[in-house]
Amino acid sequence: MHTDQIEVVRGDITRLEVDAVVNAANSGLLGGGGVDGAIHRAGGPQILAECRQLRATTLPEGLPAGQAVATTAGRMPARWVVHTVGPVYSRSTDRSATLASCYRECLRVADELGADSIAFPTISAGVYGWPMDDATRIAVQTVLATESRVQRVVLVAFNEAAEQGYREALGRG
Repeated sequence: MHTDQIEVVRGDITRLEVDAVVNAANSGLLGGGGVDGAIHRAGGPQILAECRQLRATTLPEGLPAGQAVATTAGRMPARWVVHTVGPVYSRSTDRSATLASCYRECLRVADELGADSIAFPTISAGVYGWPMDDATRIAVQTVLATESRVQRVVLVAFNEAAEQGYREALGRG
């Protein structure tokens, strides 16, 4: 991936016109707060129905941190939601490899779907407590280092700190 394929926007991920949006989900896949709740509300009951089906079949224990799985996007402009579970930040345990895996796995799933564009929230930087500068740096470095057929990556900043972190990591600060 090249930096000119990456956009930084501030806004509502549920309204973006991309092939896939990434949901920073919890392992249960049944909705929650933050981005997860917003995606489930915007996409409607189809997303929850597909998540329940995944839990009843291939993911009875839930989705492990660092992995990704796709469902419909329901009523959102996107075609798919790629759900991933970020790690909870820890000062005593380095979980950055798991956070990086979220981005790699989402791009892998996007490739399997045939998606040309994908939008990412700042995974683990909300209630999971990951420091914003580190979360945005890991996101940018991982996306740039991951081979993918995706042509357009949108990094969606939910606040000024996220937007600035992405821009600095991309050398656009």
